Amino acid sequence: MALEEAEATTATTVTEEVEAAQEAGASEEIEGTAAAAESLGVRRYPVAPGVRLNVRGGPGTSYRLIRVLTYGVSVPINCQKPGERVTGPYGTSNLWDNIANGEYVADAYVNTGSDGYVAVRCS
Repeated sequence: MALEEAEATTATTVTEEVEAAQEAGASEEIEGTAAAAESLGVRRYPVAPGVRLNVRGGPGTSYRLIRVLTYGVSVPINCQKPGERVTGPYGTSNLWDNIANGEYVADAYVNTGSDGYVAVRCS
């Protein structure tokens, strides 16, 4: 299943749960369901405009290049780990964002709105 299909399926399931709660007249359940869905879902962050970002096999530029992201994408951040210090549009940082199993991007190119961790540390 493609990532877009998985996201659409998750969104549909959450929407169905919210609609069912609304029909049952349970406004508190709706708020709880929405909050739970948000906490279970991984937030996506935009890559800097005009940047085709390299995805690496680890937290540094010496790791294998896995792929290059297209312009205008947003990435999920599953976890973060320290690695090579990189300078990008959003400053200089040694944080690397895990966007998929064994795939990392430099946090300095991702607009997280923070200079620090926005996700748990990778183990």
